[in-house]
Amino acid sequence: MNRFVRIALGVLCCGASVPQIARADVQLPALFSDNMVLQQGVAVPIWGKADPGEKVTVTFEGQTVSATADGGKWMVRLQPLKAGGPSDMTIAGKNTMTIKNVLVGEVWVGGGQSNMALTVKVTENGEEAVAQSANPQIRLFKVAQAASDTPLDDVKAKWEECGPDSVAGFSATAYFFGRALQGDLKVPVGLIESCVGGTSAVLWISPEAYKSAPDLQLFGKAAKTRTAQPARATKTAEKAPAKAKAEAPASQPARPRAKTAKTSSPAKAPRPAKPSAPSSLYNGMIKPLQPYAIKGAVWYQGEADSRDPERSLAYRKLFPAMIESWRKDWGQGDFPFLFVQLPGFGAPDRDWPALRESQLKTLSLCKNSGMAVAIDIGEEKNIHPKKKQPVGERLALAARAIAYGEKIEYSGPIYDSMKVEGDKAVVSFKHIGGGLEARGGELKGFAIASEDKKFVPATATIAPSTGSGQAGDTVVVSSPDVKAPAAVRYAWANWPQCNLFNKDGLPASPFRTDDWPLEEVAAPTKSAAAEP
Repeated sequence: MNRFVRIALGVLCCGASVPQIARADVQLPALFSDNMVLQQGVAVPIWGKADPGEKVTVTFEGQTVSATADGGKWMVRLQPLKAGGPSDMTIAGKNTMTIKNVLVGEVWVGGGQSNMALTVKVTENGEEAVAQSANPQIRLFKVAQAASDTPLDDVKAKWEECGPDSVAGFSATAYFFGRALQGDLKVPVGLIESCVGGTSAVLWISPEAYKSAPDLQLFGKAAKTRTAQPARATKTAEKAPAKAKAEAPASQPARPRAKTAKTSSPAKAPRPAKPSAPSSLYNGMIKPLQPYAIKGAVWYQGEADSRDPERSLAYRKLFPAMIESWRKDWGQGDFPFLFVQLPGFGAPDRDWPALRESQLKTLSLCKNSGMAVAIDIGEEKNIHPKKKQPVGERLALAARAIAYGEKIEYSGPIYDSMKVEGDKAVVSFKHIGGGLEARGGELKGFAIASEDKKFVPATATIAPSTGSGQAGDTVVVSSPDVKAPAAVRYAWANWPQCNLFNKDGLPASPFRTDDWPLEEVAAPTKSAAAEP
């Protein structure tokens, strides 16, 4: 008998390592793995794959729930859980799986482009933050880049306990947000990072939302015409030349990049392999996360959609549509969505003022949304500012107020209204907190215009409160060159010099009181916009 035939027969007779073709083990997506965090206070979905008709039973924290696989898929929902742990979870069908070291607490998704992707170890005081990061009450889940023309059902990632090894390469903005939140709430926090550098928000919107909104085709056409750069590993990005370059958005055609100063920060965050079509990153990196129970999302993006006024202004339709598409598909109602307004940056080929305005308007267009103003912590010649801790902490303030109902001031001053008194404009604000203040000298960053739409530098002073007589709730703006004020702008420049804060230490958002078409407005002098 042939030697190979004898060996094969022997294996069959002994039953050794024979594949059991008729049986398929219960399978779980990457989200359900050791070290995971489940959202407290809501029904928690657990799902996976199994043979059609197979009964799957999930046991956790005294609960036992079962489901029968339909079409190869199954899902159960646990009743609302209380914060705590660690505990183990078992999933049993034809096979039994045990998920260890599971916590229950607060789960947040961090999305966006390169400023969300920028890692802890390369930010300001990053080495110290990494060294002090050990905290088993914080868990991290970093989604690998994946673009797809159709929705995927899983991602490549794993839950890890927070510590130097896991934190160093994790989103700094998301980490500092989670660290501040966990310190305040004193419950476990799970952070899911899903972001890609250089990407337009059109790549992160659901296909249904994109197709149903003709106004968004402007972004889609731009995305399709650009050939994406090859994926870059974080390690490679962090060893980029010290001379940083402005990031070329994946949604825009390549164009000359602004010269920048030498810096020790990375020139770029990792890029996707082929994010070339609208919704491709939503399909690959957001859809597979749904409907994992979360508390909310934090977002840092917009740089890729700021190349010109048309796109920057249209962003006020794209961004809210993207937010609502996430909420609709997640099936958790209007969960909190918190985002970062673009900081100062001195690139000449951007229109960040109009993009910031679109972000500001999102607050009134999307309920349960919050904005962290970052105008004071940008870098003139670096699109990736290294100060990410204050960004994360400002997002955490917004979360504490919007998501958790704390009675705190969580935003810098936001423009509310303007009235004209003779040759002066009096500007009122929301979120004045303990009062308005100028930091670092006299108030600056204001410009004023009459109906001729020609802005000139303005003198601005903080006026006493009409109620208490103490400094703090309005700004009086004037110029000897404008006898009949019609409009005021503040910090309306890519790289503005501005210093209006509230006494809670939070900067005022850039704004304009007019709605004049931007192409009809004469640009302010450098002293008016304070752009050096």
